[in-house]
Amino acid sequence: MGRPDQLIIATRKSRLALWQAEHVKSRLEALHAGLRVELLPLSTRGDELLEATLAKAGGKGLFIKELEAALAEGRADLAVHSMKDVPVELPEGFALAAITAREDPRDAFVSTRWASLAELPAGSVVGTSSLRRQAQIAARHPALEVRALRGNVETRIAKLDRGEYAAVVLAAAGLKRLGLAGRIRSFLSVEESLPAAGQAALGIECLAARAELGALLAPLADGEATACVRAERQVNRALGGDCTIPLGAYAEITADSATAPGGRRLRLRVLVASPDGRRIARAECEGDAADPEALGERAAAILRERGAAEILAELAV
Repeated sequence: MGRPDQLIIATRKSRLALWQAEHVKSRLEALHAGLRVELLPLSTRGDELLEATLAKAGGKGLFIKELEAALAEGRADLAVHSMKDVPVELPEGFALAAITAREDPRDAFVSTRWASLAELPAGSVVGTSSLRRQAQIAARHPALEVRALRGNVETRIAKLDRGEYAAVVLAAAGLKRLGLAGRIRSFLSVEESLPAAGQAALGIECLAARAELGALLAPLADGEATACVRAERQVNRALGGDCTIPLGAYAEITADSATAPGGRRLRLRVLVASPDGRRIARAECEGDAADPEALGERAAAILRERGAAEILAELAV
């Protein structure tokens, strides 16, 4: 099959999702002369269920089911996702065709008054959409009250500005992509708040049978980000594949990879925590960047040895 001259990208309707889809559209049109790319904005269940937490509503897969339906029905050719929202197991017949270069993977502290979590007075209310962030904030700052915060980025910041929260913690990448980096008061280091698997990377999904799209999308794939995200996602897969669990996973190419015998090396840091932050299992290991899944499996095995299975079993009750 020849190269198509027109593509349709399915995307959520939020401003951040539209930015992401527009970014892929502009990259593709710049790379391939004569290619026209259009967007198909769709509303998803994840966007509509604003009152329930993701864990109770059915997980982050709620953000992509409608986009996958558009691919299956031929209404769209591609779907662009934040990789942290993509379940570790895709439905049969679907494939991740490319994982793009990462933006800043850190979490960001946003407040109208305070400069950091450490400055917040005892009892201050901090908003976050993530059990992973909630657990890590509670562990380091037990005097703060962490409350669930749903909605798109602008909605969350509006709730902060109305005084419903003393501060909110959001992904730095989303704020930067939306031109809202000026709202960031400080960044949480990876040591303070381990990112979610795939955080700050974009994934491009298509039907597995659409082999002709591979060559079109190949220039968008970033080798380092792909290896790192694959290792991170394998930890989640090995622990049961639930993208709502309080799991942090962050891989990076080690500084001495260029001279390492046998090729590039990955450093992978992971944790599983109880939502209240009282129990945290951590692991760190290194491995060959050419086999990121093996590294993810090893990290998950260490987590299980350190109590992750018991933490996850309690969450399932």
